[in-house]
Amino acid sequence: MDSKGRVFRRLLQTESYLFTGGIYSPLDAQIAERAGMKSIYLSGYSVAMMNGVPDMGLLTMTEVAKTASMVASAVEVPIIADADDGYGNALSTMRTVRELVKTGVAGIHLEDQRFPKRCGHIAGKTIVSREEALGKYKAALDERNRLDPDFVVIARTDAYGAVGGSMDEAIWRGRAYADAGVDSVWCELSNSDRGPAIEFAQAMRKTHPTLPLSFNYSSSFRWHRDPDPLTFRELGELGYKFIFITLFGAHAAMYSVWNHMHELVKNEEQAQWALEQLKAGHPTESHHVMARVSLFQELERKYIPGTEERLKASDGFAEAHH
Repeated sequence: MDSKGRVFRRLLQTESYLFTGGIYSPLDAQIAERAGMKSIYLSGYSVAMMNGVPDMGLLTMTEVAKTASMVASAVEVPIIADADDGYGNALSTMRTVRELVKTGVAGIHLEDQRFPKRCGHIAGKTIVSREEALGKYKAALDERNRLDPDFVVIARTDAYGAVGGSMDEAIWRGRAYADAGVDSVWCELSNSDRGPAIEFAQAMRKTHPTLPLSFNYSSSFRWHRDPDPLTFRELGELGYKFIFITLFGAHAAMYSVWNHMHELVKNEEQAQWALEQLKAGHPTESHHVMARVSLFQELERKYIPGTEERLKASDGFAEAHH
């Protein structure tokens, strides 16, 4: 069976562009897979929020790796995980690669921010020197090559919007990281303006015409307010082959939970009745179905003596698939 990294690489080659929405848990990863997503993005900001903190370098590598492992074991499609800045220097980054390879994700992205890093759209970010960044990427790639050559390493530069940064610096770094051997380059942009996205892509195409670029279709931007927003198709034509809406799953969940919790406060038990009516016939109607209880009951039948008798002699969900 092909490794997840190899599957992801094949998708980059065969799809005009590969797009997905960010998730933060095994459940929303499974929902994304069932919805038809061909790949999944494990969002660092979303995982941070799941733990009750902002994306400002507060999570540890082991916390992120644990989440990545749980998500990777819950789905079959390849996952790209946010590995922040590698959680330290070049040696820390090597360990990060080592631990994330173990999780079963297809690959990671690493950024050139200075520790403690922060979301690329929170003011105050700074970047490490060119030399330090290149050292970290080379260390990451050496460790990747030693453990799993198919494991994908995406380099993200925050040079465009950082303190003292510029597009020229972002382009220099993008080219240098590509020369170091990363599989894709991502320039973190500051807003939905198409100009910088086009400028970076055209500059990279001049020197690295076959390198697939990655693009953060950021939830921090207000794309619907842009009079001429970039489309996925346009981005794909520019060379952005991996496109992800970083916090798509989190925003969808926050909106729904917020609304329904307010309904519960206001209407008490009637909020539950209304939610049941709203979900009637929907794929998410049954939490037992979403949790794949039937699959695990089948495993119980196969391996645990007396299961069928216990299921028949007790109340509860027991939808058999024979």
